[in-house]
Amino acid sequence: MLEMTTPITTERLVLRPFTQADEDDMYAFESLPEVARYLFNEPRSREDNARELAIRCGQTALRDEGDTLMLAITLDGTVIGYTLLIWLSKTHQQGEFGYVLHPAYGGKGYATEAAVEMLRLGFEELGLHRIIGRCDPRNAGSAQLMHRLGMRQEAHFRESEIFKGEWGGELHYALLESEWRAAGGKPAASHRA
Repeated sequence: MLEMTTPITTERLVLRPFTQADEDDMYAFESLPEVARYLFNEPRSREDNARELAIRCGQTALRDEGDTLMLAITLDGTVIGYTLLIWLSKTHQQGEFGYVLHPAYGGKGYATEAAVEMLRLGFEELGLHRIIGRCDPRNAGSAQLMHRLGMRQEAHFRESEIFKGEWGGELHYALLESEWRAAGGKPAASHRA
């Protein structure tokens, strides 16, 4: 079990559970077409954003498989994105992580900084054996980030589903706890994303 009781402070960021006070910051990026482009949802309306925020406010712990831990990525008190960890299997010690960042904050290493913390939580706090990440093959930035984290691409599913009215694919990446430990809990490369 993993429960967020205190925020995580990194070099430049604070990762913490969402609160109702985050509604405007969240809407600032969730309403953008370029943010929704590779996600299953469309750009969020104010009403959709409020509903989603209510869900995220409750995603503060991983108590059993299937649970999601959702953390706001904050910079100087402003929510600039989110990162998540899903407990996929207790028996097989598997998890999945993800991230979304406001485009105005891209290219500065914030997504990498937040992703490293989610991997750390999964491997060092929850005791996972393997963590995966998935992205649309057209989302080069996300694929590059996972590569920089030391994850290996394990699959490229081509035209595997109808995604927003057209055939879409998916890249699957993975990292083992032993690989995480061997890298000293640091990204494989020092590049920023």
